[in-house]
Amino acid sequence: MSAWASDLRVLRQLLLHRTTGNTHQDRLESFYGKQAGDYDGFRSRLLHGRRPLIEKVEFEKGGVWVDLGCGTGENLTLAGERARELSEVHLVDLSPSLLKFAEHRGSQDGPVVKTHLADATTFQAIDRHADLVTFSYSLTMIPDWFAAVEAAIKLLRPGGQIGVTDFYVSRKHAEKGMHQHGGLRRAFWQHWFAADNVFLNGDHLAMLQRHFETVHLSENFGKVPYLPLLRAPYYVYVGRRV
Repeated sequence: MSAWASDLRVLRQLLLHRTTGNTHQDRLESFYGKQAGDYDGFRSRLLHGRRPLIEKVEFEKGGVWVDLGCGTGENLTLAGERARELSEVHLVDLSPSLLKFAEHRGSQDGPVVKTHLADATTFQAIDRHADLVTFSYSLTMIPDWFAAVEAAIKLLRPGGQIGVTDFYVSRKHAEKGMHQHGGLRRAFWQHWFAADNVFLNGDHLAMLQRHFETVHLSENFGKVPYLPLLRAPYYVYVGRRV
């Protein structure tokens, strides 16, 4: 019953709540403030790219990981033992309600975990270059996502990795070897997600591939909770800064 009640609270927020606010931070908090405690349970069945992303990226011994748009910090929990020998993990988000839950991640015998209430487009508050920067379903919620990718480039050391997973739609004319989504599919998913200020884009992968050496790329479709006939397109990308 508690799981159903949790889902009901999230669905009510998604379907009935009007997102308001004069700034991006205000709008994020308006959207997530009342569902932060139910965030992980519902989205574990929607954000299918998180686990494969964490499985694909490298966690270097003594390394620094910056998770931009970390939400509740669930990625650190998914990484588990693989992230144990990192020296630092920086969890960055602009929503105070989500970040409150991220503050409880980590353990005494693991890396130093720091949370930052900060904008992913300008965050640079680390003492050394990062070995890994991730965006997990956050690029589509960052209005100036170009700046967020540029911030990640500045954060990363040469040879460091970027890992990104998110919903997306293909370009109208996809590059050779890439998935081609039909016009109806592109229009439907862009409109469906935009109602919650999640803006799907055909240019994410193009920009990532332009600025990084591709290590891994997969394009997939994932189930949507309570909508059994729908499959939302998402990608998993890992690149290396050259």
